[in-house]
Amino acid sequence: MKTLGLFRHAKSDWHDAVARDFDRPLNGRGRKGAKLMGRHIREDGRTWHRVLASPAVRVAQTIEIAGEGSKSRLPVEWDRRIYLASSATLMDLLREQEGDPGAIIMVGHNPGFEDLIFDLVPEDGQDALRNIVEEKFPTATYAVLELEIDDWADVEGGCARLVHLMRPRDLDPALGPKASPRED
Repeated sequence: MKTLGLFRHAKSDWHDAVARDFDRPLNGRGRKGAKLMGRHIREDGRTWHRVLASPAVRVAQTIEIAGEGSKSRLPVEWDRRIYLASSATLMDLLREQEGDPGAIIMVGHNPGFEDLIFDLVPEDGQDALRNIVEEKFPTATYAVLELEIDDWADVEGGCARLVHLMRPRDLDPALGPKASPRED
């Protein structure tokens, strides 16, 4: 069995006049959400053997803020392919992992993460966590999947169970949805 964590970047600043989407930073709400979710991920107590992340500014800031106060930090493996990747690309990245880590956490973007969950976790209509993801996989959400595989090379559709899902609003209702034109 393998464990896959997905941590979507925190809320970004759509009002920042950066030239490229890639360079968009977190806003104040995003910084609060990243800190809160970083604490939750530590308290969740899982051991991650590898961190794969998009090098986008908002992802790097999410990792930095979420990791504050952590006693041990794994080196981050930055991979540009994660930036706005499709589910198929994310699965390919997992399949090529070497050294057979038991648990990988990816930090990146939607819609790729949401679609990856839909592809890996079979739909049976009874999975309450998957049903929440069908509604929305908001910024700074943390999900954990258990994959019924022995090697990352064997990742395929339908091989996982979603065993944990936490959104910032679950820990602090003030970080819930706001009436805004963009929810990224």
